[in-house]
Amino acid sequence: QVQLVESGGGQVQAGGSLGLSCAASLSSFETYIMGWFRQAPGKERQFVAAISWRGGSTYYEDSVKGRFSISRDNAKNTLYLQMNSLKPEDTAAYYCAATTGWVLTGKSDQYRDWGQGTQVTVSS
Repeated sequence: QVQLVESGGGQVQAGGSLGLSCAASLSSFETYIMGWFRQAPGKERQFVAAISWRGGSTYYEDSVKGRFSISRDNAKNTLYLQMNSLKPEDTAAYYCAATTGWVLTGKSDQYRDWGQGTQVTVSS
């Protein structure tokens, strides 16, 4: 059973930055494709970014390209999301997720394991 724990959320003004972390408790972290998703109140869960096993490939949702950066440290079993130039529309609960699939994907049903989420609030 994979346990994922997000941290680093908070409140920031528009244009600011936040960094999220996701600590994974599993012995083979490097065999999982990892992703970040977000969900705003009253809206469906939305894909944000995904990263391949060793971090060589990344995939972003269009609205965060150039502003967000996903990375991972397999030695620390940790996934990261650096968020810059934040906008009020980025306000949401952010979740990390893991999949044993072979392809980078933004489809939430392809991810088996999920964290509890961390709240990000961007004020205008």
